[in-house]
Amino acid sequence: MKQIVVIGGGAAGMMAAIGAAREGARVILLEKNEKLGKKIYITGKGRCNLTNACDRQEFTEHVVSNPRFFLSAFHGFDNAQTVELFESLGMLTKTERGKRVFPVSDKSSDVIRALERECKRLGVSVHLHAEAASLATEPAGETEPDIPAGTERPAKKKKTYVSRVTGVVLKDGTKLAADAVIVATGGLSYPATGSTGDGYRMAKSCGHSVSRLRPSLVSLKASDACCAALAGLSLRNVGVKFLSADGTVLAEDFGELLFTHKGISGPTVLTATARAGDALAGGTAVLDLKPGLSDEQLDARLVRELEAGHAKQMDNWIGALVPAALGGEILRRAGIPADSKAASVTKPKRLQLLRELRAMTLQITGLGDFNEAVVTKGGVSTDEVNPSTMESRITRGLFFAGEVLDLDATTGGFNLQIAWSTGMLAGRKAAQEIDTDR
Repeated sequence: MKQIVVIGGGAAGMMAAIGAAREGARVILLEKNEKLGKKIYITGKGRCNLTNACDRQEFTEHVVSNPRFFLSAFHGFDNAQTVELFESLGMLTKTERGKRVFPVSDKSSDVIRALERECKRLGVSVHLHAEAASLATEPAGETEPDIPAGTERPAKKKKTYVSRVTGVVLKDGTKLAADAVIVATGGLSYPATGSTGDGYRMAKSCGHSVSRLRPSLVSLKASDACCAALAGLSLRNVGVKFLSADGTVLAEDFGELLFTHKGISGPTVLTATARAGDALAGGTAVLDLKPGLSDEQLDARLVRELEAGHAKQMDNWIGALVPAALGGEILRRAGIPADSKAASVTKPKRLQLLRELRAMTLQITGLGDFNEAVVTKGGVSTDEVNPSTMESRITRGLFFAGEVLDLDATTGGFNLQIAWSTGMLAGRKAAQEIDTDR
């Protein structure tokens, strides 16, 4: 029986263990923390947005880095199959706004328990407090198999592996022999959950390239003092445009935005960091607080509201348009005294008010760090990994899954699906294709 060691007990690691065990392999799952799924536990504010129910075409459009590489894994185990798996394990799901899929219970712990139960049923040997220090390898001259004769595709040139994996060495010096090893150690985001870059170090030790690592799906820092004053204020149905220092549109979105003590966050911001990354620093966020109205419609509304509330002070009047906390900032930017009467607002001041409601600007100074990033952008080069198997093209028997790879997506359940899909593919192929004859 083949023995497969999976390093990392997160989403990708547990799914890889299940995939390999279902193919009949003996599986050892290593987790350096005291429990499995620590990062799953905090995802979706503890609710776990485990996937997205959109169709395949739309789904792949949300994969930002190397979407073509992801196709094989996704076709082999997609979002619908993910939902089917969890429901077959007794965890019912529900689909909410934006086609985001959650457990019916709204408890991420139920996702973890479902995977743990399946690992136990399949006989996966789970080792907690077990930290992998390095990979054990030996020289190898094996080659990837040729494409079968008679196919329409041209024959593929054989590739010689530099090495082959023989096992894993733990931090305490223990060596675990393995016919295949799956590295599913996560990235650098939320390091408190154990994501400290171990997989990148292991990949490099075998000759793999690791692209530049930076935070993604992360908040933005802004220099505007109003952000701290508005911290905790959440805006829904707001239009947001992100401009570079030279005015180029880097990203544009509609939805929710949250003010923080240091800047802004929320789904629209997180998605922008996934798509534009470092380019956002030094640029501008432009908020359209009334995206459902044209300029003409908004101006007509302002005229009506000012006439109807002519005796009101402006700090009370503006509460009909935007949250009161934000209203004071809008008035300040428009140059309208908060204690002035609505009847005193001239046409030029009204048009300035319209401009601030339509295009409130914030100066972006940088991105948050890995401590608050949902995922890591960058990772093990996908050019050096077989997309049909998740196996290294350098080291025979070495597989990668999840965030350790240079794969990331926007917010909405897409990154967890990357973990499920690549984990399942790596587990299945490690069990199916690796020979035990050493």
